[in-house]
Amino acid sequence: MKILVYKTSLKTRKKVRHIRPLFDGHPLVSDWSVDTEDCDNVLRVEALTDLKYSDIIYLLNAFGYYCELLRS
Repeated sequence: MKILVYKTSLKTRKKVRHIRPLFDGHPLVSDWSVDTEDCDNVLRVEALTDLKYSDIIYLLNAFGYYCELLRS
């Protein structure tokens, strides 16, 4: 298991709901959450070791959101 932490532009619950299908249906993501109260709107992803940090950035960018790795 791997934990990836990102700074994002997911500032509202509506935006978080918009990306829910990306992560709920992803075969390598076991759990995820977004802290919209944090100044960095932190996305935390628990994933299988096969998932690369850049995969998450690519997914969010494709949906029009900013995403930057904070910690892996």
